[in-house]
Amino acid sequence: MDYVQNSMFDKNVSSPLAERIRPRSLEEYIGQQHILGKGKILRNLIYTDNISSMIFWGPPGVGKTTLARIIASITKARFINFSAATSGIKEIKEVMTTAEKNRRMGIRTILFVDEIHRFNKAQQDAFLPHVEKGNIILIGATTENPSFEINSALLSRCRVFVLHPLDTGDIVSLLKRAIEDKRGFGYLKVNITDDMLKTIAIYANGDARCALNVLEIVIMSCIDNVGTSNVTKEAVEQCINKKTLLYDKNGEEHYNLISALHKSMRNSDVDAAIYWLARILESGEDPLYVARRIIRFSSEDIGMADPRAMEVAVSAYNAVHFIGMPECSVNLTEAVVYMSSAPKSNSLYRAYNSAKKDALDTISQGVPLHLRNAPTKLMHDLGYGKGYKYAHDFKEKTTDMQCLPDNLKNRQYYFPSDEGFEEKVKQKLLSIRKIKNRY
Repeated sequence: MDYVQNSMFDKNVSSPLAERIRPRSLEEYIGQQHILGKGKILRNLIYTDNISSMIFWGPPGVGKTTLARIIASITKARFINFSAATSGIKEIKEVMTTAEKNRRMGIRTILFVDEIHRFNKAQQDAFLPHVEKGNIILIGATTENPSFEINSALLSRCRVFVLHPLDTGDIVSLLKRAIEDKRGFGYLKVNITDDMLKTIAIYANGDARCALNVLEIVIMSCIDNVGTSNVTKEAVEQCINKKTLLYDKNGEEHYNLISALHKSMRNSDVDAAIYWLARILESGEDPLYVARRIIRFSSEDIGMADPRAMEVAVSAYNAVHFIGMPECSVNLTEAVVYMSSAPKSNSLYRAYNSAKKDALDTISQGVPLHLRNAPTKLMHDLGYGKGYKYAHDFKEKTTDMQCLPDNLKNRQYYFPSDEGFEEKVKQKLLSIRKIKNRY
């Protein structure tokens, strides 16, 4: 008994399970087949040794760091793991100096920057000259949208690869490997059902690290006197510490539930909307995803009928971002109730789709000359800006100037409803049209 306990202590306490069984090759890597499958772009770049600077964008636990390490091992480059959470300008300069020396000796350096979105503008700018010179191949990992969190100059020099959350099947495969692999629990007899593994996978919500952490706790807590781990359903439920609702983030149920929330709010059914919100959040969905959907709803289904709806939705998103789950559930409830009880109009949604159809299906005529700026003499001589009517010079603050291309002259896209504030907008637009006709 003592021998078994000491052996397990030696093998398991040194490093977490997720670190011990980290994939060492693309063959061991699970998920991201849209970029790593046979014939896919990133796989080809890796095996032809044509790696350039790139950004991995995806949620936690999908393999961003692991993929960077695999790339470094395949391309025979020196790999430096750099954390934006703990490093500053001084550390960046030290690493860059070393990388430049290595380049002169023919050694390539892959600099992996985890949470690159945490670097400020000055810190991100420090990478630019070294990326341009080829001193480093920068691989950044971020959970935030690179378009908003990474400097455009740096982003333009990197290729963005989107990493998706792992599906339930991928995570179950990963858990089974962890049980069988000698680096994981291959030395131990583990009895656990497929249903239990699936429960852990669903709870992890696409996060492999979360799933492996739960598995490790479950197995270690169920070891008996002879070195066998007989995992029970109760042990799994205790470790995830919550009731697991049927939910697959990438599957049909994901879309079914968010559709139910959206349509309940559209139908002004407050109670149903609150229920579906609770189902979604308690199933483990990212609350920021729900907040983004509510922002979309505020314009698609309410719009100008109540312009404050979008303010409420954006405020709810910020609240979710600041405090997270479970506290933010009441912020989302407030937003859902507001959206459900607000007057409804889909006029903006229909207006954009109508304009989009014309933008895509009709001849793209140039911007009328009178609407163009003329910053140079040549442009002025060509007639740019000629005939432009400055609305503020007119009493009614509007003119009869044509602003659409000739082939779309007098086209109307926005038809306001009679709901809420939009009824006032409708009257205002009618008044403006009368003024234009009078001119």
